[in-house]
Amino acid sequence: MSEAQNTNRPNEHEFGWRLGVVVLIYSAFIAAIIGMLLSIQVINVNKYRKKAARQYERVVTETAQRGVILDRHSRMLAESIESVSFYANPAIVRKSPLFDAKGKAVIDRKTGRQKTFDNSAKVATLFSRHLGVNRLVIVSALRKPKGVIVLGRKIPVARALPLMQEKYPGVWFDKEQQRYYLNVAAQVIGFTDSKNEGSSGLELQLNKALKGRDGTRIFQRSATGVRYPAPDATQLDPIKGNTVQLTLDADVQSIVEDELTKAVERFNADAAASIVMDVRTGEIIAMANNPVFDLNQRGTWTPERSRNRAVTDSYEPGSTFKLVMAAAGTEVLKRKASDIVFANNGAMPIYNLCIRDHESYGNITFREAIMYSSNIVAAKTAMAVGSEKFNAYTRNFGFGVKTGVGLTGESPGRVRPLARWDKTTLPWMGYGYQVMTTPLQILQAYAAVANGGALMRPFIIKKVIDADGKVVSETVPEKVRQVITPETAKYIGREYFKAVVDSGTAKSASVPGITVAGKTGTARRAAGGSYANPVYVSSFVGYFPVESPLYAIIVLVENPRTAYYAATVAAPVFSSVASRMIACSEEMQKNLAFRSPQQSIIESPKAVAVPQLVGLRGRDARRMLKWLKLEMEYSGDLDGVVATQSVLPGKMVELERTIRVSISQARSNRKIL
Repeated sequence: MSEAQNTNRPNEHEFGWRLGVVVLIYSAFIAAIIGMLLSIQVINVNKYRKKAARQYERVVTETAQRGVILDRHSRMLAESIESVSFYANPAIVRKSPLFDAKGKAVIDRKTGRQKTFDNSAKVATLFSRHLGVNRLVIVSALRKPKGVIVLGRKIPVARALPLMQEKYPGVWFDKEQQRYYLNVAAQVIGFTDSKNEGSSGLELQLNKALKGRDGTRIFQRSATGVRYPAPDATQLDPIKGNTVQLTLDADVQSIVEDELTKAVERFNADAAASIVMDVRTGEIIAMANNPVFDLNQRGTWTPERSRNRAVTDSYEPGSTFKLVMAAAGTEVLKRKASDIVFANNGAMPIYNLCIRDHESYGNITFREAIMYSSNIVAAKTAMAVGSEKFNAYTRNFGFGVKTGVGLTGESPGRVRPLARWDKTTLPWMGYGYQVMTTPLQILQAYAAVANGGALMRPFIIKKVIDADGKVVSETVPEKVRQVITPETAKYIGREYFKAVVDSGTAKSASVPGITVAGKTGTARRAAGGSYANPVYVSSFVGYFPVESPLYAIIVLVENPRTAYYAATVAAPVFSSVASRMIACSEEMQKNLAFRSPQQSIIESPKAVAVPQLVGLRGRDARRMLKWLKLEMEYSGDLDGVVATQSVLPGKMVELERTIRVSISQARSNRKIL
């Protein structure tokens, strides 16, 4: 018995050791499970929750409608219209589920799974036929191993309708916004990129205000694959972008652009710019540049065409800068229009150089010196005023600093610090050289004279309004400072600048039935760092009516080749712009209490280009034609989309012409896969 007991003791010990090992392993297993549960349910709960949500939830971004841009009369300058973009997942297209004639899934007997087939050829053929894309290009794209491809972007709804009605696994569409422009003031307004984000002009500058806030929709998927809005999820509605109203008048802007185009063609010029301003408030009524680009045809955009020369480009202004000399001479020297001055018979040697006039004048009145634009008298007057006071008048008129118009890229021009003036600076500045200005700065200075000596800050953004109609911000007229006395402003306007138009170098700037004051400027621009082969800049700036000034206009033409004197090049453009804008603007006619005797022959443009209507909603098409003073006759429901139009896009037609369209119905719901 004792030997048996001794034999069993090691077995009991071994059993205990084995039991301990099993308990230890089991405990470690339980601890691992608990640790895993803690990791999933506590530590990394958000991570696994997101993984689970991806299996049955889908978040769809609902793009906010971009805000509109309006002119001063609330006419649309830019708005967003609906278009359709198509996408595909190549992996799904190549493995499309197979169904029989009765719509039942075809099952593979060996694997028990639903059979699939490659749908690439059918999809490629369909989109190639409707969109005109090379079929082989689509087939090649559908061979990608993974990812998403674009089958067509921003297709008009009418054109996309047949494709929207087709159902192919792995192919879906999104409705997107496409910006449409009235196509005036291209450099000012700018445009958006493919993502509907501002990329230039005010579209870029005011992008945050215009884009609004996107919404989100959360969908869940049932066991059968059907998606439905998640009942317990917060659905965020999109908020439409703010409305931006400008001070521009679309009709006046169109007229100015038309006249600049004619001038550039007539004189074979490089470029041109013009601005119309309300002298009382500083509101910009028009700001035009040439060359220009088509806002609705991005392929016409180039850096050269997109430059807003009216505010970004500075130049030596020449004789239009004699405003500073006339004002300083009147207030500092007490110069009168009838005072006799000597013009050195057309040539004045100074500092081993020579200042010349285009005519040989001797003893003339100060009024005649300004009427006939004597550089010699201007230089002598500036020297008599003195450097410090002439510099003070120059800067008080706003030269050398930005006007504060609120447009990106504005140039401050250039006025040398007084300490860096050399002995030639003062006489040359007297007639507009050795100083750089922008067209807007020159216009602002003349508007100050028209406004009784009060320099107003120019502005182009009138107000910003949110989706609820509440005014977010509004620009009000702002007086910068009083640069000259009202008496001086009235005197030099009537005695000098009115005389320039009535009897001087700018007779061609006159407007029938309206008194005009202004000044010509024919400046040489250095080419290649030298004036030996000069490039001319012809300009005219003026305001009207002289008795009670309301509007000021500047016209600038760069490098005209068939003629270069401002009296021949720029002044007639001023006259045409002023005459036509008065004739077509009820606001101006009311303000001026005037109707031109030539009303019948200087109306606004009598022909307009028919826009692309196909693909637009009926209501959008009708509104667009109304902008252009055209009528629309339609068949179908205005809530549908235009399928055909009777006049081809781009064709010029007379005003009030009726355009016939047919409207089809388009499915409005976004397809969710």
